Amino acid sequence: MSVDSRDKCSVYFGTTDRRVYGSADSGDTWNAIVREPLARLSVEAETLP
Repeated sequence: MSVDSRDKCSVYFGTTDRRVYGSADSGDTWNAIVREPLARLSVEAETLP
């Protein structure tokens, strides 16, 4: 799981079936943002200026 540093933070997490979900409203609603079963070991968020 990872969280960015914006005022209303976005939250991301990966599942054991290798999908990644994201929430742009601090976890109130979730969307699948990666559905392909690609190999990944972690999820990290970065905000750009």
